[in-house]
Amino acid sequence: MRKTVGSITGKPGKGGMMSETISGGHLVAKALKAEGVDVIYTLCGGHIIDIYDGCVDEGIEVIDVRHEQVAAHAADGYARVTGKPGCAVVTAGPGTTDAVTGVANAFRAESPMLLIGGQGALSQHKMGSLQDLPHVDMMTPITKFAATVPSTERVADIVSMAFRECYHGAPGPSFLEIPRDVLDAKVPLEKARIPEPGRYRASTRQAGDPEAIERLADLLAHADKPCILLGSQVWTCRATDAAIDFVRALNVPAYMNGSGRGTLPPGDPHHFQLSRRYAFTEADLIIIVGTPFDFRMGYGKRLSPTATVVQIDLDYRTVGKNRDIDLGIVGDAGLVLAAAAQAASGRVENAAARRKEWLEELRAVETKAYDKRLPRQLSDASPIDPYRLVHEINEFLTEDTIYIGDGGDIVTFSGQVVQPKSPGHWMDPGPLGTLGVGMAFAMAAKQARRDKEVLCLFGDGAFSLTGWDFETMVRFDLPFIGVIGNNSSMNQIRYGQAVKYGEDRARVGNTLGDIRYGEFAKLLGGHGEEVRDPAEIRPALERARESGKPSLINVWVDPEVYAPGTMNQTMYK
Repeated sequence: MRKTVGSITGKPGKGGMMSETISGGHLVAKALKAEGVDVIYTLCGGHIIDIYDGCVDEGIEVIDVRHEQVAAHAADGYARVTGKPGCAVVTAGPGTTDAVTGVANAFRAESPMLLIGGQGALSQHKMGSLQDLPHVDMMTPITKFAATVPSTERVADIVSMAFRECYHGAPGPSFLEIPRDVLDAKVPLEKARIPEPGRYRASTRQAGDPEAIERLADLLAHADKPCILLGSQVWTCRATDAAIDFVRALNVPAYMNGSGRGTLPPGDPHHFQLSRRYAFTEADLIIIVGTPFDFRMGYGKRLSPTATVVQIDLDYRTVGKNRDIDLGIVGDAGLVLAAAAQAASGRVENAAARRKEWLEELRAVETKAYDKRLPRQLSDASPIDPYRLVHEINEFLTEDTIYIGDGGDIVTFSGQVVQPKSPGHWMDPGPLGTLGVGMAFAMAAKQARRDKEVLCLFGDGAFSLTGWDFETMVRFDLPFIGVIGNNSSMNQIRYGQAVKYGEDRARVGNTLGDIRYGEFAKLLGGHGEEVRDPAEIRPALERARESGKPSLINVWVDPEVYAPGTMNQTMYK
């Protein structure tokens, strides 16, 4: 005699009393629920289906995609949008290897997510079971934690352990493989450790060394030409308010990159974008928040050698890497900036006032750069100038539009022009430079924030990598506005080849077919359009918004025009 109530099965124990049992898959679901996860992204496989059964009982949505890379990217995107860890569940072997790119991207982007991979049964260990691979060995270098779950009793316990590790220092991904027999087996409920929500993980917010913060306050009091770069950790730490209070109270010009874009709204007197190189050359105090000295920063060489440089980061290993600094503070961006502003209050009134000329100097540089580029942003040329396309997108965005960039050359254009109107409304791959994140990020953003509009700009090469999951967007009714800057090329690479090997070898391995992606969208049940006239870009965007469907606007841009970043080959310097 047995009876089942939800995920728990009862069977007679000693003395005829009912003993409750629970399966490994249901323990996974309970652990996910305890962490606040309300959706998993997955591609099905026989190793993992008991997790689905558990998710149904726990009220966790299951979104099944067409490629495991998309599942992992979506978990990454979910974490960025919600501030909660994302979760992807894939089968063993090729299912797990397909997800490696998504995990690696989250690792470099400091995004907290858990990838759960299937594995052959423990009883078949080293026997050559179906899809058996050394997953943990492969995942260890690109995760903060990777382990095999050894027994059903430990399933929920180790899931919670993986989530803890996601938040050790700077956030990042964890990986667990769970053998099939561990997932399917049932154990007495009282023998399974099931962590309670909010009681198995401590706060990881660090306020920074008080003496270092006092020193930063003193530097601010004496600086005539300070500037601050607000990087992705400003959004990761949800430090927007503290960052805004800091720059306004101390009258410091602010530049933003990565997920830090949108911290200040366009038009704010402390919001700067086009004068960053000038500021980094002329400033006497440069504060770098939540951004490593990697290729995007010229490994720190773009900062004035005479400026005082302060670096604030969640990870002590990042501070002072590649470039010497004058002051390093390890801690939560919001807590550190708030403490520094408070410590500096009363000391900087005169300094803040005298910085008016510095802000005016930067604004003049900013205005000159904008005016120089404006004719191209308004160009009526055909084929369409990419600057015109990204200008139209920028004008189209609202305060509730999450903007996603997925591509090479076309997204480099957008980085100069597109300004999100609100915090947390910019998404890009991050420092790994992964193409193909766009569809997954749009999926996660719309699923997590159905009140938001989602617009994704793709390069045609980037879209091709994961574009079939447009059908997943249709299937789950996740409307978004997709725009493809189509030049039938991998133009960022093509330019470098032309310079290095000559025009006669410029198109080796980088030229794509002329694909009508608007028709592709219609084929899969969405809204699609082809645009060749720049005057039709804005009307097409409006029609996509009004359609209420997943959409693709295929905009044919000039293949002979390259972004300045591409021509400078800054990604390789």
